Amino acid sequence: MSDYTAQELMVVAAAREIRDAEVVFVGMRLPLLAFAVAKRTHAPSAIGIFENGLVRDRVPPPDLYTMSDAPNVQGAALATGLVDVMQLLQHGDVDLGFIGGAEVDRFGNINTNRIGPRAAPRVKLPGSGGGADIASLARRLVTLMEHEPRRLRERVDFVTSPGYGDGSPDWRQRAGLVRGGPAAVITTLGVLRFDEVSHEAYLAAHHPFTTPAAVQAATGWPLRVSEDCPPTPEPTADELRLIRAADPHGFWTR
Repeated sequence: MSDYTAQELMVVAAAREIRDAEVVFVGMRLPLLAFAVAKRTHAPSAIGIFENGLVRDRVPPPDLYTMSDAPNVQGAALATGLVDVMQLLQHGDVDLGFIGGAEVDRFGNINTNRIGPRAAPRVKLPGSGGGADIASLARRLVTLMEHEPRRLRERVDFVTSPGYGDGSPDWRQRAGLVRGGPAAVITTLGVLRFDEVSHEAYLAAHHPFTTPAAVQAATGWPLRVSEDCPPTPEPTADELRLIRAADPHGFWTR
């Protein structure tokens, strides 16, 4: 690997998903850093929304550990409540949402509830939080997670946040989800996107320090690889500088 970490490359890949002037449901950890990078580069007019009721039109302050840290609140354009920001999702005003999860499957469904059977789960997880709302109501969804076979499953044990369900073309419409769906899964090994017809995930780009075959071997289903599967573009020196300014102690990226 070059002089950057897999997490820093994930931040850059996530930042590139943000378009200028979009409303983004940001959350914490790597998506927060991605929002900061996008605001300082190609998307200066993007608006960030946080689940605790904050709305930001400025670059987030550095060295945040939670979305409710005082500097994030102080610099917010609006400090309201959860119901008000969730209302933006219901109205269809959120262009892009970021979430994570314990598991994601080949159709982009995310599990943050339990590992194992319902009657006797091996692991109990925190649950949805706002993840199900974001996955259901944002116009696009991007998931970030570690790339391991136990995390990228053929079928998740529990669908907390819906992707494309069983993969049928009209699954989201039949479920009453009138917009959105997964756009990408950004992992420590590559970027997965979703086929427009089958809604199945495929490897669109592999990170420069790995290969498509290695990514396939780390995936819990027979992962398809796009005909043109280039390496993920590496972070520029300026992007790395911005990430490290936002996360000076490497709390999220080292």
